[in-house]
Amino acid sequence: VYPNDVITMTPPLMWLQLCDWSACDPACVHVCVLPFATDDVSCAFGSNKYYAMCGFGGILSCGLTHTAVVPLDLVKCRLQVDPDKYKSIGNGFRLTVREDGARGLAKGWAPTFIGYSMQGLCKFGFYEVFKIFYSDLMGEENTYLWRTSLYLAASASAEFFADIALAPMEACKVRIQTKPGYANTLRECAPKMYAEEGVWAFYKGVVPLWMRQIPYTMMKFACFERTVELLYKYAVPKPRSECSKSEQLVVTFTAGYIAGVFCAIVSHPADSVVSVLNKESGSTASQVLKKLGPRGVWKGLVARIIMIGTLTALQWFIYDSVKVYFRLPRPPPPEMPESLKKKLGLTE
Repeated sequence: VYPNDVITMTPPLMWLQLCDWSACDPACVHVCVLPFATDDVSCAFGSNKYYAMCGFGGILSCGLTHTAVVPLDLVKCRLQVDPDKYKSIGNGFRLTVREDGARGLAKGWAPTFIGYSMQGLCKFGFYEVFKIFYSDLMGEENTYLWRTSLYLAASASAEFFADIALAPMEACKVRIQTKPGYANTLRECAPKMYAEEGVWAFYKGVVPLWMRQIPYTMMKFACFERTVELLYKYAVPKPRSECSKSEQLVVTFTAGYIAGVFCAIVSHPADSVVSVLNKESGSTASQVLKKLGPRGVWKGLVARIIMIGTLTALQWFIYDSVKVYFRLPRPPPPEMPESLKKKLGLTE
């Protein structure tokens, strides 16, 4: 291959960087990727294997973390649907243990694990797909200039499909947790819901889910990506390339927690609607919203901030750890392309 040959297969535009021709052997291909691609990686960035492993990382990060906080999620849901009985987080835990025993705190663990594993597969896997796809459409310079919009668009697109995968199990989980005596296990709950309301029982909450999860995920990914960028720029005393893998994972966890706090706030009103909607048969989202009122939709916010902040931090930590363990490409924070620096007069 010679310098004037057309290279038809290249990595995505957002990670390309032209070499200095004067410093290279003319017989070489004069395109190189950013430093992450030269590391010992197990697959190509943007390959089918890369997407599959990212989806697997999503399964672990979402499935495990949501299942781990089922007791807190159960109390949060009960605060939302029955605030007269459950006055606070502590009161909710005490009442639940008194009525159902310690095992009662684990109600809904099975639909939680299955549902959020499916959601994680689509959320993280499709995010990588859409981020690269939209980046290629935008081009290298626009990808850098509009990178926040890129993160928002890619995450919203991914979450649209993720919520369709989550909806049936979310409906079962909320029904088990918030309707005493209805069902104690997924095997009891799913057939009973289907017999009463048909398939609609499992998908009537998908629109409120989109209302809750799409803003949440947009904040989760965009805030995380930009926070990582800012941490390496202003808080970490050395470049990312000089940080060890463990140091990079600490940055990941910190950025994840910061993103999680904002996620909880923007998505909480819709989360309250989903909880009540899945508890009550025959209700609509607009009816529930009117019933809760402007103050009612914020019930349980403190519990949700604690839960979602911790969840989001752990999810990003697990996801990034999967990438490290399986030696997947991990692009560094974006830098301004040389061509854009020249246009803006930032280089000679």
